[in-house]
Amino acid sequence: MTINCKGELIDLSSPKVMGILNLTPDSFFDGGKYKDETSILSQVDYMLSHGAAFIDMGAYSSRPGAEHVPEDEELKRLIPIMDLILKKFPDTLISVDTFRSKVASTSIEHGAALINDISAGNLDKKMFDTVAKHQVPYIMMHMKGTPQSMQKEAAYEDLINDLRFYFSEKVKESSGKKINDIILDPGFGFAKTTAQNYTLLNHLDMFQTFGLPILIGLSRKSMIYKILESSPKEALNGTTALHTIALLKGANIIRAHDVKEASECIKLVKALKENAL
Repeated sequence: MTINCKGELIDLSSPKVMGILNLTPDSFFDGGKYKDETSILSQVDYMLSHGAAFIDMGAYSSRPGAEHVPEDEELKRLIPIMDLILKKFPDTLISVDTFRSKVASTSIEHGAALINDISAGNLDKKMFDTVAKHQVPYIMMHMKGTPQSMQKEAAYEDLINDLRFYFSEKVKESSGKKINDIILDPGFGFAKTTAQNYTLLNHLDMFQTFGLPILIGLSRKSMIYKILESSPKEALNGTTALHTIALLKGANIIRAHDVKEASECIKLVKALKENAL
C-alpha cells in the first residue's frame, strides 16, 4: 500500500484525500470556476492546508457527453497552471487526469507525480509504455467506450465479476510493462447506471483481493443527487455519506472537490476503527 511519488513514499494504508482541480469550462460541478492565477493558487492553498495529499488536475472534462478537446488544447490548459502551482507550492504531489500518453509524458517532465487515466490505456496504446518509462504511480480506472459514448455501454453479464476480470487483465499487462505502483479506480458513473453504481459501492471490498490501493471518485456525482432529487451543488452531505461507506469498505484514496470534509470523514472513520471492540 506504499507508492513512490518523486522519491517520497506515501503510505496508503492510512487513507488520503486527492483534491480535484478542474481546468475545464464544462466540468459538471466546478467547470470554469478556476480560470485566473489568484483563484487557482487560492484553491490549491486551501486544499493543501486542509489535508489534500494530492492535487488532481484535469484539462479534459470526462463528464457524460462532454465535448472532445484536442490534445494541444489540453496541454495549453494544463502545463502553464502546473508550472504556476509548482513554483508557488514546490512540494505538491500533482496527479494529472489524462488518457493521452503525450499529455502524460509532458506533464511528468514538468513535475507531475502521478498519472490518472480514465481509460486504463484503452484510449492510447502508448500510455503503459509512457508510464513505465517515467516510473510514476498509475491510476487505472474502469470505463467502457469514451466520455461521449459511455452511458450507452452500461451492460454487463455480472458487474462485479466483469470489473474484476477487467482489472486482472490490466494489472497483468501493466505489471508486465514494469509499472510498479498501480492504483485501481472502479469508475463510479463511467458506463454505469445509478443502480450499478450502488451495487459497485456495496461490493467495493471485493477489489481488495488485488492487494492494490483503491481510489474512489464519488464526489457530487449524479448517483447522489439523482437519488436525493437535488443537484451537484447540493450534494455535499450525500457525498460525505458515501465517502464513509467507501472508507469502511476499503477505499485508500478519496478523490474529492471538498477536501476539508473528506479529510474529516477519514479522521472519523479512523477513530471508529481504532476504537472498535
